[in-house]
Amino acid sequence: MNLEQWRREGRVFAWQGQRIFHRDQGEGEVLVCLHGFPTASWDWHRLWPSLSASRRVIALDFLGYGLSSKPVDHAYSAAEQADIVLALMQSLGIGQAHVLAHDFGDSVAQELLARADEQGAGMPLRLLSVCYLNGGIFMEAARPRLIQHLLLGPLGPWLSRRLSYPRFARSFAAIFGPQTQPSASELDDSWQLITHDNGHYLAHALIQYIPERHRQRARWVAAMQNSTVPQRLVIGMADPVSGWRIAKRYRELLPSADVVELPGIGHYPQLEAADAVLAAYAEFTTRVADAGAG
Repeated sequence: MNLEQWRREGRVFAWQGQRIFHRDQGEGEVLVCLHGFPTASWDWHRLWPSLSASRRVIALDFLGYGLSSKPVDHAYSAAEQADIVLALMQSLGIGQAHVLAHDFGDSVAQELLARADEQGAGMPLRLLSVCYLNGGIFMEAARPRLIQHLLLGPLGPWLSRRLSYPRFARSFAAIFGPQTQPSASELDDSWQLITHDNGHYLAHALIQYIPERHRQRARWVAAMQNSTVPQRLVIGMADPVSGWRIAKRYRELLPSADVVELPGIGHYPQLEAADAVLAAYAEFTTRVADAGAG
């Protein structure tokens, strides 16, 4: 599958006057895939054939990302993206789903988990399980890159307009594992999606999820600790941003922690080690299904 096919087979959901690109394929239990910053749902393409062969898989480009609308002067947040996920599920008539999340998508998953904890049966989407890939789910254990700190500062808008492909390629490759570097085509595809409709000009606005993570930290972590929803962390341990430190903190904060470590893999396990992620996810969902049957 190439990016053009991914785009061509996608759909558009209208949300508050904005276009939300998404893909919806397969039959059976629903799995919602939530991508990270600064990329798009295309991140899931290596897992897509296997995942959609045995279930219904839905992946969206968050507002401001990929092929979705990219409004300027907009206050982007994980909370709003969670609103969009719930609205999309409602429009498709879906009342329950598994969640597979990565990076910024982890924060959206945490927000959904917190709402499920707070709303109980009133939550419009029942979460069947949540599987996290590399992301700053505990900010005290994350190590944001210099470019992220700069985008959050007063020079953020100025820097966003000066982001270039060479700068992106260097920064992106630096968070992959040393033996699993992105190919030229992967870099090109990601950059194409980031710059679609001048989306790179919004980098300073999109990255506001980092202070949101600090503000919501207690609420989100409490939801993870208190939830009865099965959770698993599959993590590339060579990720300099959210690798082994996140795995260590996860085990400290969740007594019955379920963690699968991927040695030598960086920030994008779904691209760097697709087979290992699929195996870890299949084992997780089989265990969830067996527990439910029991």
